[in-house]
Amino acid sequence: MLNLRVSSKKQAKIKLALQGCAGSGKTYSALLLAYGLTNDWTKIAIIDSENGSADLYASLGNYNVLSLQDNFTPETYIEAIKVCEDANMEVIIIDSISQCWDNLLEYHANLQGNSFTNWQKITPRINAFMQKILQSQSHVICTMRCKQDYVLSEKNGKMIPEKVGLKAVMRDGIDYEFTIVLDINMKHQAIASKDRTSLFIGKPDFIITPTTGQIILDWCNNGVNLDMIKQKINQAKTIEELTSIYHQYPEWYQQLTSDFMQKKMQLQEESNKPIINYNPNFIHYGSNAVNTSTQN
Repeated sequence: MLNLRVSSKKQAKIKLALQGCAGSGKTYSALLLAYGLTNDWTKIAIIDSENGSADLYASLGNYNVLSLQDNFTPETYIEAIKVCEDANMEVIIIDSISQCWDNLLEYHANLQGNSFTNWQKITPRINAFMQKILQSQSHVICTMRCKQDYVLSEKNGKMIPEKVGLKAVMRDGIDYEFTIVLDINMKHQAIASKDRTSLFIGKPDFIITPTTGQIILDWCNNGVNLDMIKQKINQAKTIEELTSIYHQYPEWYQQLTSDFMQKKMQLQEESNKPIINYNPNFIHYGSNAVNTSTQN
């Protein structure tokens, strides 16, 4: 059944990407962002696939590192995210997801048969990886390496490759998966190439600091959270009102189903209670009752 509802922003966990060339400061910037989001280094985990680069900034604080060594399959990344979630990490940095894409491209190149149909073996795996990121209950910051991008242009009857800027080493359209995508240049300055929060879009280049993470956290917290909806459920007076609340927040169905059912049972029990009739002509004085209808 399809239900129309009023739009509302629930409290979110940011899914952010930092992209730039080697040496642009992606890992360092990601750590500063993460600290701004949580204000606790021990609640930050970095999944390291960049040959130990995560340990270069250990002087910043006691954050956690999970090294992937030489296994960069999507399934390994998914398992690493689960490990971080089970450890109650509030911010997960994946440095970088480009290694995963490189692994899949190499796997695809070694497959036998039709190259086009072989993508059917690749797409579900990268989709599962991205869904794990998007569905995580932690803030997730992904870094991506960039390479020079080219297009073929016709000049004097010849097709000549022409530089058109930088492109992330990841599948096409990956930026659509993230709420914010920040491009970092070799001066360590960031600019938003995508921003659904409207916090950074159209703004000049800036240096990422913990304050940047705090700004994003404020945006995340400016919305409806689980406790607010539970309060609405508990305040519902009728089953109709309760049902309306249920359909208003479909994104919370899984977390709130038990609360809805418990409140529904409570309302049903209250509606089935027998109604006690009373005689309004009785006036109570202490323990004595006087029937006013017999005093006339």
